[in-house]
Amino acid sequence: MHKEELIQLHTYMAQMKRYFERHGITHEFDDYKALSISPVHIHRSKADHKRAIFILGGELATLMSRDDPIFEETSTPAHMRESLNSAIKLMGNN
Repeated sequence: MHKEELIQLHTYMAQMKRYFERHGITHEFDDYKALSISPVHIHRSKADHKRAIFILGGELATLMSRDDPIFEETSTPAHMRESLNSAIKLMGNN
């Protein structure tokens, strides 16, 4: 993937993280927060963004594997489903 595509994927995943944080789930992202990188840090290297994506992806996957009503399709806003679908399509194109 090109750096711009990684940043776009990083952005989608950061949106998912913010959604969960707004719903009170904050302690799940400690490893990602320790990296001190966000999608707006475009000056950071491609490797830094890739590392952030893998760590955040792992934390999101762990979180979403839990049996919790917040992950029911009816409780997930349409824009979050669209972001996830966009991220999946982006990953599938490369």
